[in-house]
Amino acid sequence: MGKGKLCPSTKKTSGRINTCKRFGLLLISLGLAFTAQAGDVSVTFSPDTVRVLRNPLNGWVMYVGRTWDDNFWTTEGYDAISVGDSTVRVSDYANTCYIRTSWSSMEPEEGKYFWNDPSSRLGKLLQSALRRGMKLAFRIVVDSRDQGQNTPLYVKAAGAKGFQDPGNPKNWSPYPDDPVFQQKYAKFLRALASEYNDPDKVDFIDAFGLGKWGEAHGVVYGDYANKEKVFDWITTLYTKTFTRIPLIINYHRLVADTVSWAAPHPRSQALLESAIEKGYSLRHDAFGMTGYYQQWEKDFAHKWNFRRPIIMEGGWITKAHHRYWIDPSGRYREGHSEDVRLGEYIDAQEGRVNMMDLRINDETRSWFGQAFGLVKAFVAHGGYRLYPANVTLPGEAKAGSTVTLRSRWENIGWGYCPTNIPQWNQKYKVGYALFKDGRPVRVFVDTQSDLSTWLKGNPADCSVTATLDGLAKGRYEWKVALVDTTKANRPGLDIAVDAALLQDKWLKVTEMTIK
Repeated sequence: MGKGKLCPSTKKTSGRINTCKRFGLLLISLGLAFTAQAGDVSVTFSPDTVRVLRNPLNGWVMYVGRTWDDNFWTTEGYDAISVGDSTVRVSDYANTCYIRTSWSSMEPEEGKYFWNDPSSRLGKLLQSALRRGMKLAFRIVVDSRDQGQNTPLYVKAAGAKGFQDPGNPKNWSPYPDDPVFQQKYAKFLRALASEYNDPDKVDFIDAFGLGKWGEAHGVVYGDYANKEKVFDWITTLYTKTFTRIPLIINYHRLVADTVSWAAPHPRSQALLESAIEKGYSLRHDAFGMTGYYQQWEKDFAHKWNFRRPIIMEGGWITKAHHRYWIDPSGRYREGHSEDVRLGEYIDAQEGRVNMMDLRINDETRSWFGQAFGLVKAFVAHGGYRLYPANVTLPGEAKAGSTVTLRSRWENIGWGYCPTNIPQWNQKYKVGYALFKDGRPVRVFVDTQSDLSTWLKGNPADCSVTATLDGLAKGRYEWKVALVDTTKANRPGLDIAVDAALLQDKWLKVTEMTIK
């Protein structure tokens, strides 16, 4: 973890005024360079590869059980999980708390929503995660096969058509192409959005939820001919309802189809890309599961790397019917869950994922107890991890003068910062602030900076001109941050430098005297 180092700026730095451009031969050939200003101060920083950064669409995801209470932190041992000879808290490593739950748990009776009931079990459960500084993520399941009654029965009573689970005939599921179901579900989602279309609370929504376990395959239709109409209906519904929250879909080779195990359907890619065009990002539920996460899925992920963020869920679990040692790859030994964790990690690295999951119960314990080194490795190398390698700013200037502010940024993570998704709409930018008496008096935003293009091994050079009009003579502090332009240019992303150098996510660079 590096401290900032001061030195006078004497060299030229590639870039262009009010732009953020990549270093490369083009800049050199065009001769686009800055000459250092008199009195410039250049500060170098080293990256922090240890600290957990609580940034959106990045880092570890922790699951909660759909039947758990808000005291699960202690009852499940999540506040004291064994790591060698010591214990740690799972919530100290995870940014997002994910719950895959039923529509029935959110709306047990028509118009009766859990968030309006202070005593609701689900409400208390989610609040316990928010209090720990985590954000929420949802998948809402409507298909009741292999589970409880996932769709509230008022939908059936209203006349929706559906089917009984042959293995559990008391459980009823709606046909997703039924108009009554669609009407009731749309009403529910609009109500949910009134509470949770909020990026301060919610990191993402797994926004399909149809089929077996809500995984977007094994869907039972009233009429199979309606498959693509249903796909368009539900992806459009989520897109129009949740306008501020990233939406995720399972990039499955049989997406929206009636089967779960088969060769890729010829229309799967086109359907998924229609969702991406509407603003969806990607996840898959079976990383490390060779028979399920196949070459089709790997190729699809590769096509969309650095264009849409990818979230992974591990496929194998360590008990019950999931015998991970029968994986066709032959890379997992019975009794060695650490093999599975390594397989998932390798697949995640290959897929350039932004988020990995700890799954639940035995899997979480396996990550921490048998593969804690991989947990820390993903903190250091996974997703996006941005820091300013160098910042060059004026150490003195005349009142009312125009100065140039420059910085070079690096991403040491294998993923990318998805400022290009429509829900974010490039809201995160490089910001330089002048502080006086501990508060910012002026923030200068590089509106042309595009964090989604900052990839590992490819530094980005940013600069902006700033006019110091209206500022009184005196001593100021220069600070830099990745600001959220939708929140009055306050810092929005944590940067990967020593936390001791930060104050409210602002990084102090140097001082300046206005004469």
